[in-house]
Amino acid sequence: MTQTKPVIKRAAKPGRKTRRRHARELVLQGLYQYCVAGGPAEAIEAQLRETSEFAKTDGEYFSSLLRGVITNVGELEQQIQPYLDRPFKELSPVEIAILLLGTHELANHLEIPYRAVINEAVELAKTYGGTHGHKYVNGVLDKLAAKLRTTEVHARV
Repeated sequence: MTQTKPVIKRAAKPGRKTRRRHARELVLQGLYQYCVAGGPAEAIEAQLRETSEFAKTDGEYFSSLLRGVITNVGELEQQIQPYLDRPFKELSPVEIAILLLGTHELANHLEIPYRAVINEAVELAKTYGGTHGHKYVNGVLDKLAAKLRTTEVHARV
């Protein structure tokens, strides 16, 4: 009888992106497109699935995020707006996309620690956003996490 070794999932090595990080990057691209040009989620998703990067992506998570954000844009904007220092529409499309994505994950993916959600959003902002956009994203999502994940945030103090 052969024994099977348990499968141990390890964190990605520094510099290597996880399948979920790739999914978030593609979702960011799709949300950017949605913010700038509009269009149905299905068409944006189909277009992104044809990119060479999609093979490195957690496809199920990608679809869940993209469709979840686009379906609930209005509600997500309302959740974010109280934590902004200006009207939502005055933010750059990249910041809008990252904040929508981060808010969706905070509200709907409770299996992911809030600090991980914020960290992923900050990393996206550092890579794709403006010079200080990551600080803005961090501040907004940190305040939003205190509202959406009150118990988890207070448990970490």
